Amino acid sequence: MLTIRKSNTSLLHIVLLSLILLCISCCRYSEFLMGSPHTTTPERQSISPPVAKIIPEADTLHGDVRIDNYYWLRDRANPEVIEYLEAENKYTEDIMKHTEKFQKQLYKELLGRIKETDLSVPEKIDDYYYYSRTEEGKQYRIFCRKKGELNAKEEILLDQNELAKGYDYFRIGAFEITLDHQLLAYSIDTTGSETYTLYIKDLNTGELLKDEIKDIDDYIAWTNDSKTIFYATQDATRRPYKVYRHTLGTTQKEDKIVYHEKDEAFYVYISKTKSKKYLLITSGSKTTTEIRYLNANSPKDSFKIIHPRQHKMKYYIDHHNDKFYILTNDNAKNFKLMEVSVHNPLKKNWKEVIPHRNSIKIDDFSVFKSHLVVYERENGLKKIRIMNLVNNEIHYVDFPEPVYSFRQGANPDFNSKILRFTYMSLVTPRSVFDYNMDTRSRELKKQYEVLGGYDPSLYQSERIFAQAQDGTMIPISLVYKKGMVKNGSNPLFLIAYGAYGASFDPYFSSNRLSLLNRGFIYAIAHIRGGGEMGEYWYEQGKYFNKMNTFTDFITCAEHLIAEKYTSSDKLVINGASAGGLLMGAVANLRTDLFKAVIADVPFVDVLNTMLDSSLPLTVLEYEEWGNPNEKEYYDYMKSYSPYDNVEAKEYSNMLITAGLNDTRVSYWEAAKWTAKLRALKIDNNLLLLKTNMGAGHGGASGRYDYLKDIAFEFVFIFDLLGIKK
Repeated sequence: MLTIRKSNTSLLHIVLLSLILLCISCCRYSEFLMGSPHTTTPERQSISPPVAKIIPEADTLHGDVRIDNYYWLRDRANPEVIEYLEAENKYTEDIMKHTEKFQKQLYKELLGRIKETDLSVPEKIDDYYYYSRTEEGKQYRIFCRKKGELNAKEEILLDQNELAKGYDYFRIGAFEITLDHQLLAYSIDTTGSETYTLYIKDLNTGELLKDEIKDIDDYIAWTNDSKTIFYATQDATRRPYKVYRHTLGTTQKEDKIVYHEKDEAFYVYISKTKSKKYLLITSGSKTTTEIRYLNANSPKDSFKIIHPRQHKMKYYIDHHNDKFYILTNDNAKNFKLMEVSVHNPLKKNWKEVIPHRNSIKIDDFSVFKSHLVVYERENGLKKIRIMNLVNNEIHYVDFPEPVYSFRQGANPDFNSKILRFTYMSLVTPRSVFDYNMDTRSRELKKQYEVLGGYDPSLYQSERIFAQAQDGTMIPISLVYKKGMVKNGSNPLFLIAYGAYGASFDPYFSSNRLSLLNRGFIYAIAHIRGGGEMGEYWYEQGKYFNKMNTFTDFITCAEHLIAEKYTSSDKLVINGASAGGLLMGAVANLRTDLFKAVIADVPFVDVLNTMLDSSLPLTVLEYEEWGNPNEKEYYDYMKSYSPYDNVEAKEYSNMLITAGLNDTRVSYWEAAKWTAKLRALKIDNNLLLLKTNMGAGHGGASGRYDYLKDIAFEFVFIFDLLGIKK
């Protein structure tokens, strides 16, 4: 949010401009515990929602005088702010109190599908098998290894449950073992702020070394001497901007800066090639990258640059023998793959391996000793292309379903001919495969169990298309229980993201069965702004094309209703973060279309946030949304910013969530939006704000607490639709 710049506007003028809001809100200029005339069912009439007090603040930019009555809510040091958030939480609790039994029942239902004591598929690295496991009743994973063979004695590397004792929130960031397998460097975040403290554990003795590095990002890299570690620190806006070299046995104060990224639009992170031969410092913005490399055997040498940053050119590298492979969008919107000698990697020496193709985007690639794996995307579906580097043969991995997805495995062994990936679809549970890249055979290593008798043959998935106003066909992935009749009576849960070029691929969730088994259709709208259909798809949903994201979503909703999959009084929508921006925008544009809106950690105060360069991510985000200090962008953002476009009209039932320690989308975006909605909306529909007072952007960190949050949101929906069990 912007720092308030007082204009020449008089205080009287400010107050006059605020009178409209004051009148519409029934003169509720008061502390936040006043009653509200908006009630719902009779049992709720005695429950009064909080009302945030109004303190007009004026700002002028580009000649536009703006009043923000809820600016004060961003000051978390103000006790009244915490009181307001707690009052909102209490109101939400009171409104939902009659559903507590149902919430507990549903939580048990969700938990009942999960194998609480379970084991990941071990990964062999040198002479060790590394894996993680869970135990019934424990919130977090336990990291382990065995030496030599799988039936050897287990060695516990890290028990997160022990480390998390005494904390409401706990998350592991970095987890990196030295090349000699003797030391483990790991970092932890105990607030949700995504700022970490690094610890180093001697795996022979089980003791922690004295080395402790505070306030860092979650990317680290060991050098091959197992004595040197590189890490990045954050600036005041939580931007990773300095890379340090730390030598074991020294203090953090003695660490040497090896790179300082001074451009506020760029962040840095440190990584290591799969071959273990090079360390990489990647400096990147939303549109541009620049990479430096260092021989991992020579930690005190200087990093060398591959190619100096070139505006709107991205490139990423990995190493193979005497080559660097380079993925770049240089004159290649959907990316192309290049190669160059490690001895002279200047751009003029790059040679094409896979050319740019208009219909196929290259998402990523992975290098093995004898194989090159390229992850592509065509017609919205992910593909795996494999090139044999010995005989140059090329083939694609076959997948059995028309709508599916997969996740890349870690595949840490450079010398392996086995590619591990996790396959899934809307009906097929996560299935870990080892694929032999020479014989083209695959072995199912594990399909994660869905307890309680799940039968995938009872469910059906499909992909349909909705035609947008400009003729663009928008894909929609659907799953439902077989026997569904398209008569408009089905409840439907529609979800989307639509930003940053991120693809919302169809995935399996056992939690979703609680919707499907109650007659819901689950739908993913693959709207513009995402990357499902290539880079063009992304560009058509950013900057001055952002409105396409919102109208695409509305088009999908209208199509689902027109085709009688559902009706507006049975349609529930959900989005998180930038997907929460989507929820806020479509709620303003077409609130009549939805029964309920669930906006998780929503980015809704777009204009104010993007005007405040002191906030985390703001400057980095200029290349996604635009810079509102320029009038063209300011005017366009103002036209869709959910907070700025709240009006005195009816709104759908709404559940809004936030995290007090969220550094990606500040808690006050959700709080201000809720306060303004309460003041202006003229309906009796529910408006609930639920703030996690001990977490950040990702919500609860423990797996049981996470399921309780899911149960709460599902019961919110079920209660509105009259589903009692």
